[in-house]
Amino acid sequence: QVQLVESGGGLVQPGGSLNLSCETSEFSLEYYTTGWFRQAPGKEREGVLCVNWRDEVVYYQDSVKDRFTTSRDKAKRAVYLRMSKLNAEDTAVYYCATGRTIFRGCSGDGRVYDYWGRGTQVTVNP
Repeated sequence: QVQLVESGGGLVQPGGSLNLSCETSEFSLEYYTTGWFRQAPGKEREGVLCVNWRDEVVYYQDSVKDRFTTSRDKAKRAVYLRMSKLNAEDTAVYYCATGRTIFRGCSGDGRVYDYWGRGTQVTVNP
């Protein structure tokens, strides 16, 4: 089973920034789409954005379009999520996901992703 590992979460004040990483040594992230998801307390998991093998990005949350960016380091098999101007509504556990089912498509539906990380907590609190 492929394991993705997210890191970079933490506690930040409103208006602050965090950089999340998603890495694996067991899967060729450079050839497949990676999706970022989040789950806030008491809410369902939602898609945030995805980045495909051409580095094309699709956003699934309008609230993050001007604040979140993503990039990939193919050599390191890593994908990054840079979050800025964070607010309380961004508080959630953030997950990255990939897999052969999504392949090179893009989707905010988590059901089409085969492999997931355990998540990293992001808390925005004064």
